[in-house]
Amino acid sequence: MGRLPNLDPSQLSGYQKELYDRIAAQRGAVRGPFNAWLYSPHLCDRVEALGKYVRFDSDISMQLKEIAVLQIARHFTSQYMWQAHVRFALKHGVAQHVIDAIAGNREPAFDTPEEKTVYTYTKELLENHQVSDASWEALVALLDEPRVVEFTAFIGNFCMVALALNAFKVDLPEGEAPMLK
Repeated sequence: MGRLPNLDPSQLSGYQKELYDRIAAQRGAVRGPFNAWLYSPHLCDRVEALGKYVRFDSDISMQLKEIAVLQIARHFTSQYMWQAHVRFALKHGVAQHVIDAIAGNREPAFDTPEEKTVYTYTKELLENHQVSDASWEALVALLDEPRVVEFTAFIGNFCMVALALNAFKVDLPEGEAPMLK
Protein backbone atom coordinates (compact mmCIF):
# COMPACT_ATOMS: atom_id res chain seq x y z
CA MET A 1 0.00 0.00 0.00
CA GLY A 2 1.40 3.36 -1.00
CA ARG A 3 1.79 6.14 1.55
CA LEU A 4 -0.72 8.48 -0.10
CA PRO A 5 -4.20 7.25 -0.98
CA ASN A 6 -5.18 7.57 -4.62
CA LEU A 7 -7.11 10.75 -5.12
CA ASP A 8 -10.74 10.42 -6.19
CA PRO A 9 -11.13 12.47 -9.39
CA SER A 10 -14.65 13.48 -8.37
CA GLN A 11 -13.27 15.06 -5.16
CA LEU A 12 -10.52 17.16 -6.75
CA SER A 13 -10.47 20.95 -6.75
CA GLY A 14 -10.92 22.66 -10.11
CA TYR A 15 -7.17 23.13 -10.59
CA GLN A 16 -6.39 19.56 -9.49
CA LYS A 17 -9.08 18.20 -11.83
CA GLU A 18 -7.71 20.24 -14.74
CA LEU A 19 -4.23 18.79 -14.10
CA TYR A 20 -5.60 15.28 -13.60
CA ASP A 21 -7.44 15.42 -16.93
CA ARG A 22 -4.40 16.86 -18.75
CA ILE A 23 -2.07 14.19 -17.36
CA ALA A 24 -4.54 11.41 -18.15
CA ALA A 25 -4.97 12.69 -21.72
CA GLN A 26 -1.22 13.01 -22.34
CA ARG A 27 -0.06 9.85 -20.58
CA GLY A 28 -3.06 7.55 -20.82
CA ALA A 29 -3.71 7.56 -17.05
CA VAL A 30 -2.67 9.23 -13.82
CA ARG A 31 -0.12 6.83 -12.35
CA GLY A 32 3.37 6.70 -10.95
CA PRO A 33 4.25 9.83 -8.97
CA PHE A 34 1.44 11.96 -10.37
CA ASN A 35 -1.17 10.98 -7.78
CA ALA A 36 1.21 12.14 -5.04
CA TRP A 37 2.16 15.32 -6.87
CA LEU A 38 -1.52 16.18 -7.31
CA TYR A 39 -1.67 16.64 -3.53
CA SER A 40 0.30 19.82 -4.33
CA PRO A 41 -1.23 20.96 -7.63
CA HIS A 42 1.10 23.92 -8.22
CA LEU A 43 4.11 21.62 -7.83
CA CYS A 44 2.46 18.98 -10.00
CA ASP A 45 1.84 21.48 -12.78
CA ARG A 46 5.47 22.54 -12.92
CA VAL A 47 6.98 19.08 -12.46
CA GLU A 48 4.73 17.63 -15.15
CA ALA A 49 5.68 20.40 -17.59
CA LEU A 50 9.40 19.80 -17.04
CA GLY A 51 8.98 16.04 -17.36
CA LYS A 52 6.96 16.39 -20.54
CA TYR A 53 9.59 18.61 -22.11
CA VAL A 54 12.68 16.60 -21.25
CA ARG A 55 11.05 13.25 -21.98
CA PHE A 56 8.81 13.89 -24.96
CA ASP A 57 9.62 17.27 -26.51
CA SER A 58 13.42 17.24 -26.50
CA ASP A 59 14.80 15.73 -29.70
CA ILE A 60 17.39 13.53 -27.98
CA SER A 61 16.96 9.90 -28.99
CA MET A 62 14.46 8.00 -26.84
CA GLN A 63 16.79 5.00 -26.97
CA LEU A 64 19.57 7.00 -25.32
CA LYS A 65 17.19 8.56 -22.79
CA GLU A 66 15.80 5.16 -21.82
CA ILE A 67 19.30 3.85 -21.09
CA ALA A 68 19.67 6.73 -18.62
CA VAL A 69 16.23 6.09 -17.08
CA LEU A 70 17.12 2.44 -16.46
CA GLN A 71 20.40 3.51 -14.85
CA ILE A 72 18.51 5.92 -12.59
CA ALA A 73 15.92 3.29 -11.67
CA ARG A 74 18.70 0.81 -10.86
CA HIS A 75 20.73 3.41 -8.92
CA PHE A 76 17.77 4.24 -6.65
CA THR A 77 16.25 0.72 -6.78
CA SER A 78 13.04 2.31 -8.00
CA GLN A 79 10.94 -0.75 -8.74
CA TYR A 80 8.05 1.19 -10.24
CA MET A 81 10.31 3.18 -12.57
CA TRP A 82 12.20 0.06 -13.63
CA GLN A 83 9.08 -1.87 -14.49
CA ALA A 84 7.49 1.02 -16.33
CA HIS A 85 10.59 1.78 -18.38
CA VAL A 86 11.81 -1.69 -19.35
CA ARG A 87 8.90 -1.78 -21.83
CA PHE A 88 9.76 1.67 -23.19
CA ALA A 89 13.46 0.79 -23.44
CA LEU A 90 12.73 -2.31 -25.49
CA LYS A 91 10.25 -0.39 -27.66
CA HIS A 92 12.89 2.26 -28.40
CA GLY A 93 15.65 -0.17 -29.32
CA VAL A 94 17.57 -0.82 -26.12
CA ALA A 95 18.88 -4.38 -26.38
CA GLN A 96 17.77 -6.95 -23.79
CA HIS A 97 21.40 -7.70 -22.89
CA VAL A 98 21.91 -4.01 -22.03
CA ILE A 99 18.79 -4.03 -19.83
CA ASP A 100 19.91 -7.23 -18.10
CA ALA A 101 23.40 -5.85 -17.42
CA ILE A 102 22.01 -2.61 -15.95
CA ALA A 103 19.59 -4.62 -13.79
CA GLY A 104 22.56 -6.64 -12.49
CA ASN A 105 24.69 -3.54 -11.81
CA ARG A 106 27.11 -4.54 -14.54
CA GLU A 107 28.43 -2.36 -17.33
CA PRO A 108 26.77 -3.49 -20.56
CA ALA A 109 28.52 -4.45 -23.77
CA PHE A 110 26.97 -1.73 -25.90
CA ASP A 111 26.06 -2.07 -29.55
CA THR A 112 27.02 1.53 -30.33
CA PRO A 113 29.50 4.11 -29.03
CA GLU A 114 26.59 6.54 -28.54
CA GLU A 115 25.02 4.22 -25.97
CA LYS A 116 28.34 3.91 -24.15
CA THR A 117 28.78 7.71 -24.11
CA VAL A 118 25.35 8.28 -22.55
CA TYR A 119 25.84 5.43 -20.08
CA THR A 120 29.21 6.75 -18.92
CA TYR A 121 27.97 10.33 -18.49
CA THR A 122 24.91 9.18 -16.54
CA LYS A 123 26.94 6.74 -14.41
CA GLU A 124 29.46 9.42 -13.45
CA LEU A 125 26.75 11.93 -12.59
CA LEU A 126 24.85 9.42 -10.44
CA GLU A 127 27.87 7.98 -8.67
CA ASN A 128 30.24 10.97 -8.44
CA HIS A 129 27.70 13.81 -8.62
CA GLN A 130 29.83 15.33 -11.37
CA VAL A 131 31.27 14.27 -14.71
CA SER A 132 34.80 14.08 -15.99
CA ASP A 133 36.04 16.37 -18.75
CA ALA A 134 36.31 13.34 -21.02
CA SER A 135 32.67 12.36 -20.46
CA TRP A 136 31.52 15.95 -20.89
CA GLU A 137 33.43 16.35 -24.15
CA ALA A 138 32.20 13.01 -25.49
CA LEU A 139 28.57 13.89 -24.81
CA VAL A 140 28.95 17.40 -26.28
CA ALA A 141 30.47 15.81 -29.40
CA LEU A 142 27.49 13.45 -29.60
CA LEU A 143 24.64 15.85 -28.77
CA ASP A 144 25.95 19.48 -28.72
CA GLU A 145 25.94 21.81 -25.72
CA PRO A 146 22.21 22.74 -25.66
CA ARG A 147 21.23 19.07 -25.77
CA VAL A 148 23.73 18.20 -23.02
CA VAL A 149 21.97 20.82 -20.89
CA GLU A 150 18.65 19.13 -21.71
CA PHE A 151 20.05 15.65 -21.10
CA THR A 152 21.44 16.69 -17.73
CA ALA A 153 18.03 18.15 -16.82
CA PHE A 154 16.48 14.87 -17.99
CA ILE A 155 18.72 12.95 -15.58
CA GLY A 156 17.86 15.33 -12.74
CA ASN A 157 14.15 15.08 -13.48
CA PHE A 158 14.20 11.30 -13.42
CA CYS A 159 16.23 11.28 -10.20
CA MET A 160 13.44 13.37 -8.68
CA VAL A 161 10.85 10.93 -10.04
CA ALA A 162 12.72 7.91 -8.63
CA LEU A 163 13.04 9.51 -5.22
CA ALA A 164 9.35 10.48 -5.21
CA LEU A 165 8.29 6.96 -6.20
CA ASN A 166 10.40 5.53 -3.39
CA ALA A 167 9.41 8.09 -0.73
CA PHE A 168 5.70 7.72 -1.46
CA LYS A 169 6.03 3.92 -1.83
CA VAL A 170 4.04 4.01 -5.05
CA ASP A 171 2.59 0.56 -5.59
CA LEU A 172 3.52 -1.58 -8.55
CA PRO A 173 0.61 -2.41 -10.84
CA GLU A 174 -1.57 -5.16 -9.41
CA GLY A 175 -0.15 -8.63 -9.94
CA GLU A 176 3.40 -7.44 -10.64
CA ALA A 177 6.34 -8.36 -8.41
CA PRO A 178 9.54 -6.32 -8.03
CA MET A 179 12.10 -7.08 -10.74
CA LEU A 180 15.18 -5.49 -9.21
CA LYS A 181 17.17 -7.25 -6.49
